[in-house]
Formats: sequence, structure tokens, C-alpha cells
Amino acid sequence: MSKISIFFGLLLVTLGLAFYVATGSKSPTALIPLIPGVLIGICGAVALIPKYRKHAAHGGALVGLLGFISGAGRLAMVMRKEEVPVVATVEMFLMAAICILYVGFCVKSFIAARKAMKAEASAAGVSEPVARPASDQPDV
Repeated sequence: MSKISIFFGLLLVTLGLAFYVATGSKSPTALIPLIPGVLIGICGAVALIPKYRKHAAHGGALVGLLGFISGAGRLAMVMRKEEVPVVATVEMFLMAAICILYVGFCVKSFIAARKAMKAEASAAGVSEPVARPASDQPDV
């Protein structure tokens, strides 16, 4: 999950920088995708350390969810206006789409980790799964 987080972080940073340059560097709000992008990238880098993998993955998922909410919320506010700025609308839509796609990958990874933990517990003959150290979590 750490490599996926770093990829999505870089994708959001690239999105923000590309739209900032596309607007002639006049609109600093075009840099908004950098915020969740940098945070998700940092979570991905921290997740490379096995001890912190689980916490970093959950932190990245939270940032992705907040990025989706902010992008979709801003998009909804802009769409209510009579004059809709096309560039800003496209950027907000892309930010929301990238963030929700990232959250989907996170959920899929969490489900896979939980299934692996249950399978390991049943193979050991334990009725309840035992929490594993973060270093044993699969890097899906």
C-alpha cells in the first residue's frame, strides 16, 4: 500500500502544479491538490517502515477521504454559480476522483489484511484473530 500511496500523492501534486501552470500561475487555489498529495505521499513514505505501516495507511486513507470531501464540496459550490470556471471545475473533479479512487484502494487493502489475519488465526486454531505486529501486515 505504501507504493500506491506515494503514487497517488505524486499524482495529486502533479495535478496541482499542472493546473497552476495552466492558469498562468495566477491562481494559487490551483495548488490545493498539493495539500492532500503531499500528506498522502508522506503517509506512503512512513508506511515503508514496517513498524508504522498500519497507522500510516489509515492516516493516508483519512487524508484521501478528506481530499474527496473537499474536492467534491468545492465542485458542488462552484456548480451553483451562474458562471462556472471550466478549468477550476475540471481540477476539482479530478482531485475528487483521484482521492476517492485512492480511498477505494485503501479499503481493498484493509479488507485483504483483515482476511489474511483471519486466515492465519483459523490456521493456528484460534477462534478470534490476534492482532499482528505492523511488520507482519501484508503490503497489498
